[in-house]
Amino acid sequence: MAVTELQWDEIDQRAVDTARVLAADAVEKVGNGHPGTAMSLAPVAYLLYQRVLRHDPSDTDWLGRDRFILSAGHSSLTQYVQLYLGGFGLELEDLESLRTWGSKTPGHPEYGHTKGVEITTGPLGQGLASAVGFAYAARYERGLFDPEAEAGTSPFDHFVYVIASDGDLQEGVTSEAGSLAGHQQLGNLIAIYDSNQISIEDDTDVAFTEDVAARYEAYGWHVQTVDWKKTGEYVEDVAELHAAVEAAKAETGKPSLIVLKTIIGWPSPGKQNTGKIHGSALGADELAATKKALGFDPEQNFAVADDVIERTRSTLAERASTARAEWQESFDAWAAANPERKALLDRLEAGELPDAIADALPVFEAGKDVSTRAASGQVINALAAELPELWGGSADLAESNLTTIKDAPSFIPSEWSTHEWEGNRYGRVLHFGIREHAMAAIVNGIVLHGPTRAFGGTFLIFSDYMRPAVRLAALMNIPSIFVWTHDSVALGEDGPTHQPIEQLAALRAIPNLTIVRPADANETAAAWLELLRRNAGPAGIALTRQNIPVFERGDGAASGDAFASADNTAKGAYVLAEAPNGTPDVILIATGSEVQLAVSARETLAAEGVNARVVSAPALEWFAEQDAAYRESVLPASVTARVSVEAGSVLSWRGIVGDRGRSVGIDHFGASADYKTLFQKFGITAEAVVEAARETLKENA
Repeated sequence: MAVTELQWDEIDQRAVDTARVLAADAVEKVGNGHPGTAMSLAPVAYLLYQRVLRHDPSDTDWLGRDRFILSAGHSSLTQYVQLYLGGFGLELEDLESLRTWGSKTPGHPEYGHTKGVEITTGPLGQGLASAVGFAYAARYERGLFDPEAEAGTSPFDHFVYVIASDGDLQEGVTSEAGSLAGHQQLGNLIAIYDSNQISIEDDTDVAFTEDVAARYEAYGWHVQTVDWKKTGEYVEDVAELHAAVEAAKAETGKPSLIVLKTIIGWPSPGKQNTGKIHGSALGADELAATKKALGFDPEQNFAVADDVIERTRSTLAERASTARAEWQESFDAWAAANPERKALLDRLEAGELPDAIADALPVFEAGKDVSTRAASGQVINALAAELPELWGGSADLAESNLTTIKDAPSFIPSEWSTHEWEGNRYGRVLHFGIREHAMAAIVNGIVLHGPTRAFGGTFLIFSDYMRPAVRLAALMNIPSIFVWTHDSVALGEDGPTHQPIEQLAALRAIPNLTIVRPADANETAAAWLELLRRNAGPAGIALTRQNIPVFERGDGAASGDAFASADNTAKGAYVLAEAPNGTPDVILIATGSEVQLAVSARETLAAEGVNARVVSAPALEWFAEQDAAYRESVLPASVTARVSVEAGSVLSWRGIVGDRGRSVGIDHFGASADYKTLFQKFGITAEAVVEAARETLKENA
């Protein structure tokens, strides 16, 4: 690979200094924020945006672009100022309205809110960890669309660049993801680690003294160090950094880490290299002194010279035009030579499924007992045969989660093949190892990169290890899929450390996250299809370890003794079994494995002359989306005698059953025993549902 010679002149330097002053001005105006890192990283960000990244300010969704991730999201101005200088849609007034209501410049970069932002990075570590997912996706997509092309020649070849901070490198999720990146030999991933050794508590020596370079070398990364302090004087040697980036691009067999040693807040005369400039405004006097040091008028705020903004925007526009033309020629040649792959790409970019995809779903025979995790495994494989964009795996639980796509190679370099798993760079079975948090962040990165669909699995109890990344998926409104098996105390003998109690309720508390808990195998199939039909918002599907009945169903709505079709799953809740006389005295609302208990209780109550309707509620969030008339048809307001049934915390149910309803659930930790004993001891039985129905009927009489 030819090394591009860096062109850098006086206007470039003034543009960098302008970026520093704009960052300081923005924080000073709003009175809060993080100016220091944005000031010292100005030359780094400028180099990337103006000289390195292949991107187009006029089309931030361009398929051929490099991806840039600011993992140090608190330093949002590092990116915002470059988006302004480069003409991506931000203007000076946007910088002036930093961190204020309705602005395009929130406190941390937000995906979908500001053009040019690829991912929401707030909690430290998430950006760098998800960047691994971006790099996964780039490689997998190349395998889907252009596997035969020589390295570096495909329109699907591009780089993922990251700026990370000391805080990112301290967070455990980056250790998990960094280990996987090295294992995967992700030569398309380049991270610049801003080693300024300052955090909110000032010098990081109080908590962080490890040899980061050695750690990442041990992970299998290509590591370089660029020390701007090495001479005893601080010299921002941009050419040295540029050479390191070019060397990182040339290393195609390993991810790259460039350890860049900087002074935070440079060149602030009084606050550089202190925690005081990390997370607060400089103050009027220090800001004035900084401007003087840089040759700016301290009386002027948000000052940008005409020749600077003309240079930065014209340079990027010219680079983008050249890059787009070269890429388009390559892409058009690929499209002409690969019409079937081009058709696949078009479908994926449109977010569509094949017309007859529902026909691929397995149909499970009524009268048999099948765990929903087993049903899910069959559904994944049936769909995978029709959807090459579907890929995923688990955190070392393939045989328990049943997330493996059979007869498909694993997404690992071939040298890591084992007697159980065949490795292929373009495989579709993911192995995350016991790294649940990184798994969730990587799945997010894959989905953000687009346009494939990825899933990651573990036990529901370990969703706690994934929660920060799951929450960010919900905040970003992206369709990540999380497969959570062993969904209640019914997992049995492993005991209370592995038995989820509060997890369903706690996950439902995350806005914009859907929790799907199917009642039988056919609901599981319908749920998977609905998950893939949706192109916004993440979801977790909670599945049983134990076998549960497959219900005999009709073709449409419930009527008489006929149960409703599983196609109703997409509505989130539906009448599974109607009250015997058509008018319910009491409504039994259940999810997952407990729906069978409600069905049994309905029969017992019928013998007592009580007409009970059974509502299966696999996804309360989907039900909430339905119109008022439908929701009223399922849960009529006139029927206030209600019972919820779910083997977990009852927190989710008060708003549905009301003050005079009852909830059958578990609000304490479990125990080690077989699941039938646990359900009996903890009162998760049809008899308990019947008694709860009697109680609510009495109270509502």
